Amino acid sequence: MKFTINRPAFISQLNNVLRAISSKTTIPILTGLKMVVDKERIILTGSNSDITIESVIEASDTDYDLTVEDPGAIVLPARFFSEIVKKLPDKQVTIEVTSGFQADITSGTSKFQINGQDAENFPHLPEVETNKTITLPNDVLKEVIRQTVIAVSKQESRPILAGIHITLHDGLLTAVATDSHRLAQRKVTLNDVDNGIDFDVIIPGKSMNELSGMISDVDEDVQVQVTENQILFIFGNTHFYSRLLEGNYPETSQLIPDTADTTVELDAGTFLASIERASLLSHESRNDVVKLTLKPDENLVRISSDSPDIGTVEEEVATTSLDGNDLEISFNPNYMKDALRSFGQTTVKIAFTSALRPFTLVPTEDGENFVHLITPVRTF
Repeated sequence: MKFTINRPAFISQLNNVLRAISSKTTIPILTGLKMVVDKERIILTGSNSDITIESVIEASDTDYDLTVEDPGAIVLPARFFSEIVKKLPDKQVTIEVTSGFQADITSGTSKFQINGQDAENFPHLPEVETNKTITLPNDVLKEVIRQTVIAVSKQESRPILAGIHITLHDGLLTAVATDSHRLAQRKVTLNDVDNGIDFDVIIPGKSMNELSGMISDVDEDVQVQVTENQILFIFGNTHFYSRLLEGNYPETSQLIPDTADTTVELDAGTFLASIERASLLSHESRNDVVKLTLKPDENLVRISSDSPDIGTVEEEVATTSLDGNDLEISFNPNYMKDALRSFGQTTVKIAFTSALRPFTLVPTEDGENFVHLITPVRTF
């Protein structure tokens, strides 16, 4: 195996694949980077069992200035190999495997020789049915991930809640995440999807976070294909595979109340700033809660918090609408801040049923398709 390539362009693809490679793995070969070289392309593959990332470098792409002399395949120690390539002196780098599994890396006057492994021992990627492909706009997928992944559970006691539950039925994509204290649900109608394509999958939140970071660097739409236990996202010259979580996601639709005794509408950004100020003190308190007081008859909305060691804070919040019964309710300010950030600069409607029942936040302009639900904290 022997090829020469533009080093900076090669590094950008190495960085993509390195996202999937972990030094903490029970399968030693997965600490390595797989390279398969033929006359037309180089395929770089990295995996950590949960996600696999494959980048294809085409010889026809002039950005890479790729010249292949001999095809071949090898697995090289990923972190070490990438650090070497990044620090080489010349714009071009030549990688050659002459005998066995030793690779010579040459650039300018610098030459490294490192030991690799047989690429045949690297786990094979799953076969994916291409006749069940949907296309998602890049910005829509990023937004769906951003708005739901915040509610994914960090606890290991219920592994199924560590994922985002995504369903597609009759062209309606629904994404739901909950950690049992809060819930985020986002719906998107896809116009150009074959109504015969349905799926119901649970994708690990860590995979979705990684995917979101990668698609931020490209402008192209994302193709999605699903198998029994894997999902594949294709964008640019990258294939991103993620394993799916096995099991049944809890039924969440009945958790969202459809009636309210008290409602308030306010600017998300302004309210977020108020919560951030109140949480300066709440974080110093043992129970870390912020209290919200609503008095519709007086057109009063007030947030407050206290810390026995530090002091108290109280602030009135401007609203555009306030209706219903008087209410005092306490909540975790971190959950509220995450929810408000996910809405961006918009007006939100918060609907309450009682001081101890979960309450909902929806954007006033698109309340049908995006909802956050937060469980209050009992303080008495």
